[in-house]
Amino acid sequence: MDLLSEILANEVFPAIGCTEPISCAYAAAAAAEQLNAPVSRLTVEVDPGTYKNGAAVTIPNSGGATGNGIAAALGAVIAKSALRLEILKDVTPNVLATAKGLIQRGVLDYRCKTEQNGLHVEVTAEGGGSRVRCIVSEGHTNITCLEKNGTSLMDAHPHAGPHDHPYRARLKTMRVEEVLRAVTQLDEATRAQIQHGVDMNLAISEKGFALKRTAYQLQQMIEVGIKKDDLFYQVKVRVASAVDARMGGLAEPVMTSGGSGNQGVLTILVPYLVGTDRQVPLRTIQESIAISHAMNSYIKCFIGELSVLCGCAIAASVGAAIALVYQQAGIDMQRIAFAIDNVIGDLCGIICDGAKPGCSMKIVSGADTVIRSAFMAIAGFGLSAQDGVLGHTPEESIQNLSKVSLEGMGLVDPTVVNILESKSLRRGCA
Repeated sequence: MDLLSEILANEVFPAIGCTEPISCAYAAAAAAEQLNAPVSRLTVEVDPGTYKNGAAVTIPNSGGATGNGIAAALGAVIAKSALRLEILKDVTPNVLATAKGLIQRGVLDYRCKTEQNGLHVEVTAEGGGSRVRCIVSEGHTNITCLEKNGTSLMDAHPHAGPHDHPYRARLKTMRVEEVLRAVTQLDEATRAQIQHGVDMNLAISEKGFALKRTAYQLQQMIEVGIKKDDLFYQVKVRVASAVDARMGGLAEPVMTSGGSGNQGVLTILVPYLVGTDRQVPLRTIQESIAISHAMNSYIKCFIGELSVLCGCAIAASVGAAIALVYQQAGIDMQRIAFAIDNVIGDLCGIICDGAKPGCSMKIVSGADTVIRSAFMAIAGFGLSAQDGVLGHTPEESIQNLSKVSLEGMGLVDPTVVNILESKSLRRGCA
């Protein structure tokens, strides 16, 4: 399997709802379906990144409920892991009532494993005299442990596999130019797969206006003359609407990138909308989206799958900016280096404080920066190694960004988790 095929297979897939809570639902389903009996007790333990991404996001088909707990309970009742991250499309009124009953009876124990690094969802389901433990890590549907009453079931599940993906180790050894040249030769099946993601994300980008959140507010600014109806606006309002919809719990799929729905929105829609406006041939747009996916994956190999940095503002934005340069100038490494440095120089340090309705504000900032950074780079302007953490090469800039994330911001996630837990306790006392 070539590099792009591996990235698309492991990191680009449909998801209904925010991917971290839905990963909890998936793990719970994988455990519960092995019981052959209703769940009588459920324990869910997650890493800090998953904890914060489940704290405030609305869960699809939950009646407006938020949190990883209700997502896991729904998954445990549905018990169909074959649905992967579209599992919550099978919620019925009876499923919802049963899931809420698990929470109300106090048989669901949910906690954050504060010492855990990287994506980690661990679910233990009990029922019918049996106990099943499932761990999902190194990918939102990657089962790295599945055991029943102490006996491994790894050979019995189609998504159970090794703890790591060799292509990620390969990516970390590659230069940016090598990645780009490895992912731009697309066969017709891959083009169709990429176009399917475009169509899916365009569809959801029409649905968030009704919630009257960020996208609606941008529309209102046009009405009163604060904003201009230009390309920047058209791109920002569509990505905002898509994120408003999915963070608001709309039960419609989005095509992810790097395992993230919000990153998928930016990675796919910004190159598509800008390319269409600039009358770029569709085949070139599709190639640019392949680049966008690959570079999002590449950067996340350095900053982490669930980074303390906002993935949309950093990894997806860099990928989308390179895609726009490719549309206009091909693999012109000087301009591509300018685009990378322009994005990092603008957005470096924006933290991820969890998935929530406010993520649409950050994706608007990311989209704006992508377009500015790319077209400045196309014009021959870029920030330099004299600017902050930027390096002398694209690779050095990305590695410096990694140092900021992994070495310099180690207290961000524990601090955010502490704040979220404090707010949860105050709500419980209200």
